[in-house]
Amino acid sequence: MKTDSQDIIVVGASAGGIDALVAVASTLPADLPATIFVVMHLPAWHDSALPAILSRNGPLPAIHPKSGEKIERGRIYVAPPDKHLLIDSVDSVELWHGPKENNFRPSINALFRSAAVAYGKRVAGVILTGALDDGATGLWWIKRKEGIAIVQDPADAQFPQMPQAALTHLPVDYVVTAAQIGAILTALARGVREPAEVRNEELPRT
Repeated sequence: MKTDSQDIIVVGASAGGIDALVAVASTLPADLPATIFVVMHLPAWHDSALPAILSRNGPLPAIHPKSGEKIERGRIYVAPPDKHLLIDSVDSVELWHGPKENNFRPSINALFRSAAVAYGKRVAGVILTGALDDGATGLWWIKRKEGIAIVQDPADAQFPQMPQAALTHLPVDYVVTAAQIGAILTALARGVREPAEVRNEELPRT
């Protein structure tokens, strides 16, 4: 079914996230008509090799952006350590050393909320493996603005708490393995809405 496309894709990951992010990035096409933004929790003092890892394992180039940089389709923008990654309605990236959210900087919630406010139904939000519950509130913002919510199946996640928190607190559109997410994002970016493979209400609650 053809529908509005989701060309702004925001992804949050924490513990166990490198493998999950590689699983997503490796299944995306080189001509993806969308821009991807990634927050992964890292200590402030930890150098991040994530852009190099994602670039090496998929067709899309990944970078740590500079504040004020204009966004381009077919790229992955990765939050650097100790900076919130935000996007705005004039298609640019902002890096902000603001207060921590959920005890994290960068925060998944901060990225997701900025995307939802700026781009509304053009946004697809993805929650991957991780502990605690960062991202659940941000995903709520995306759903409130009529965007699409995708959650890694907790049974597929190395750390299921973060995906399960999202499932506990809001309805989502897709609950799938990390390896299935790339195909869903590609379809959504091209304006094709696929039915959810696993419905939220079928999953066990914790």
